[in-house]
Amino acid sequence: MDNAWTEHDIPRQHGRTALVTGANTGLGFEAARMLAEHGARVVLAVRDVEKGKQAAARIARAAPGADLTVQQLDLGSLESVREASAEIRTAHPTLDLIINNAGVAYTDRQKTKDGFDLQFGVNHLGHFALTGLLLDLLLPVPGSRVVTISSYGHKIQADIHFADPQFERSYSRAASYGQSKLANLMFTYELQRRLTEQHSTTIAVAAHPGNASTELVRYLPAFARMSITVLKPLINQSAAMGALPTLRAATDPAVRGGQYYGPSRLAETRGYPKLVSSSAKSRDKAVQQRLWALSEQLTGVTFPV
Repeated sequence: MDNAWTEHDIPRQHGRTALVTGANTGLGFEAARMLAEHGARVVLAVRDVEKGKQAAARIARAAPGADLTVQQLDLGSLESVREASAEIRTAHPTLDLIINNAGVAYTDRQKTKDGFDLQFGVNHLGHFALTGLLLDLLLPVPGSRVVTISSYGHKIQADIHFADPQFERSYSRAASYGQSKLANLMFTYELQRRLTEQHSTTIAVAAHPGNASTELVRYLPAFARMSITVLKPLINQSAAMGALPTLRAATDPAVRGGQYYGPSRLAETRGYPKLVSSSAKSRDKAVQQRLWALSEQLTGVTFPV
């Protein structure tokens, strides 16, 4: 039944190599764990290597014999993204799957090492650069995928602020987060268009977790954290459940490029994963292409498609 897709529906992953960003905790950890349990070789790309090693040890206990690698990656530094990409290329001649999962949400005004707005820089630009630097490792692999994690937040105060993408003039946590999550979807759709034009079997897919119990809420204002605490029994779900849309997007043979998966119940806050719809704004091809050009300019990374 479509509404009851679970981790037991993940096909065998033996022979596949998956790169998961932010894999030391929350959704990324659960995605890495389930992929490893189904036989994938998993690269845990994390900012804190020690925490990554601890996560790998936990996964190894759940999946004895799992093939796990910890890769240092700071998405807030283009230098780190380039170094990590070079190391990954040396270690892995091909990749089957990139899961662009790591992110920050509703932070105070902060900048990345390259001077980008933290949420836009980490959530979108870091993943844009990483994918561009590694995409040629996926292109020769039949059925390879790029899965990028968005959020229901792409519909809330969300726009691409081309006149001030780094929020130099004024800053709003929600607008910054909304821009980054809208960018994740626009990146997915434009990447899929380019892959389709080249008749590639690699596909780009997006997913969102609904309201999952993860560390992202640590940056929320106190009143928002209190609201989540009150509503938690109704709308929250575990990180393992929140990771299922990602895993379905990453592994379900029925998935098609350019699709978007999220929870099935209570306005997409919780439940088993299903195909969902994104905002009309996210489907604007002209804005997608303008965002792509801006992202290339800011990161200095161009794609092989």
